[in-house]
Amino acid sequence: MSHSQFALLRQRRFAPFFTVQCLNAFNDNVFRQGIIGLLFWLQVPDSERGLYTQLAPAIFILPYFLFSATAGQIAEKMEKAKLIRLAMLLGVLIMLVAALGFVTHHLPLLLIALFATGVHSTLFGPVKYSILPAVLHPRELTGGNGLVEMGTSVSILVGMILGGLIFNIGGAHSPWLAGGAVLAIATAAWIAAKLIPTVGASAPDLAINWNPVTETIGVMKLARKQLAVRNAVLGVSWFWFVGTVFAAELPDYAILNLGSPENKTAIYIFVLALFSIGTGVGAVLCEKLSARTVEIGLVPLGAFGISVFLFDLYFARSGAAPVHGLDIAGFMHQPGSWRIAIDLVGIGMFTGFFVVPLFALIQSRTPKDELSRVIGALNIQNSGFVVAASLICLVLRLQPGALCGGKLPGWACSISMHLPGWTIPQIFLALAIANTLVAIWIFTIVPEFLMRFLSWVLVRTLYRLRTRGIDHIPDEGAALIVCNHVSFMDALILSASIPRPVRFVMYYKIFNIPVLRWIFRISKAIPIAGAKEDPELMKRAFAEIDAALAEGELVGIFPEGALTKDGEIAPFKSGVEKILEQRPVPVIPMALRGMWSSMWSRRDSRLHRARLPRRFRAHVDVVADAPIDGHGVTSETLEAKVRELRGDAA
Repeated sequence: MSHSQFALLRQRRFAPFFTVQCLNAFNDNVFRQGIIGLLFWLQVPDSERGLYTQLAPAIFILPYFLFSATAGQIAEKMEKAKLIRLAMLLGVLIMLVAALGFVTHHLPLLLIALFATGVHSTLFGPVKYSILPAVLHPRELTGGNGLVEMGTSVSILVGMILGGLIFNIGGAHSPWLAGGAVLAIATAAWIAAKLIPTVGASAPDLAINWNPVTETIGVMKLARKQLAVRNAVLGVSWFWFVGTVFAAELPDYAILNLGSPENKTAIYIFVLALFSIGTGVGAVLCEKLSARTVEIGLVPLGAFGISVFLFDLYFARSGAAPVHGLDIAGFMHQPGSWRIAIDLVGIGMFTGFFVVPLFALIQSRTPKDELSRVIGALNIQNSGFVVAASLICLVLRLQPGALCGGKLPGWACSISMHLPGWTIPQIFLALAIANTLVAIWIFTIVPEFLMRFLSWVLVRTLYRLRTRGIDHIPDEGAALIVCNHVSFMDALILSASIPRPVRFVMYYKIFNIPVLRWIFRISKAIPIAGAKEDPELMKRAFAEIDAALAEGELVGIFPEGALTKDGEIAPFKSGVEKILEQRPVPVIPMALRGMWSSMWSRRDSRLHRARLPRRFRAHVDVVADAPIDGHGVTSETLEAKVRELRGDAA
């Protein structure tokens, strides 16, 4: 049965929330661009306008530092749909103030509204991502996050365009149009929020700590409890760093390096659109590429893809534009412009591959009663990375001696004489190098990311997986997975099909296969030997299996004890009964079909034929059935069920 993430847009559990999220991102950017448009419309002097444009981002982001920890607690304690409705009502009230600021030309009042908008976004942030695991099945998380990221990128783009156009087309009525627009969009978001169905609070008994300092420390520790989650949070923050550097330089890049006229935004909007469209496409492709699992193997692909296209963007045009004063058509007719356009789309697309699985991992691996607070910690860290990126861009772009003269002290001038004065392409080159180094570092300290990437490439290159019944695997809690054993690739194929991490028990000789051994070790597979071969290893294996089940993990075993020699299922051994006698967890029968013809099976081993795949990208069926109560279940019962599933798959 085929699934499409776009079907979620027709379902009430997701569609109203998606609409609210898009309208909120849309309105934020209409408002912020509207302020810039008003400054030009009022013909505010360049120095004063520069002060406002530099002050505005700081005012907007300050609430993230101050209130994210508190917002995470509120999102944990309150019923989520109610909190979203309250947040959107607050947004309407804030936009009333903003509309008043527009029509009265009162810039300080607009900055107050901008700060309040930051507070509003801070309150909405934790519930925005913590609601998804509550309303989506784990196999829908990647697709749902992909839709959210796609909707956000498109909404930001359209919001910036509309916010900039209002003061170009509205004439004398522009302030009234701007005020009416932001108020109307906020009202639409509030109405859409009323359609979100009730979603229970994740921690209704949580006692809120109103001290922002101690709670910030607390939520940052919470986000570091699990290594994979901690580094997924770091990865998302790095995404914000890269995005901030890239977005901050695009306006000047369009003028200096692409030939856009001064005070004209057509080429800037065009290149921003290319990047945003690429991001949206990459985000929605994640579900297809991951086969509806939380596939963190896409993260290394995304990271190195970003670097490749950033490197090429530098080499596509490392100097100033050869011709200035161009419109979009004129730019596209210049040599190398198509290459630049492809690079911008590529950077955006691989950004989608990078960030969507990270959000899905955070949501799937974090306990539900901690997720909102972890998202609050993520927002705090993101804000720090955004500020750091902005400051670094500012320093790198300053020319030597830029701080000399005026009322600044002499030491500032001395320092400024050593400023790099980099060009924008040089900043993009440095960003490509930094992104590569950070990616290598993250994947070194969390090898699971790279392991999943290698297994994802291997499985997706050789096979086309068709899954059925995977929804029977519980979202959380211990369970034992039993499956027939056909090839050396079985554990990797099951891992690619199951949305949760699985601790596989495997024959120690398979565990020790070169290359695959590293993957198995990183995935915490459990090697086992027969009682006659290595009784001590067998004893350790059963102890490790029980410990993993006690921790609420999934454990996968192949009860035949060895690869099939004839393609048929061999009798199940009694080891599965021993596991369940000690800890009677639910058992999930699964079956593989289509692997006997694989070069990784033993089909040709006696004939010593070359192990070449008979069909490239062959279909492999992975079928699961409903959990069976582990109390009193026998190996014969499980064998019969797996045989039935294997026949059903045929």
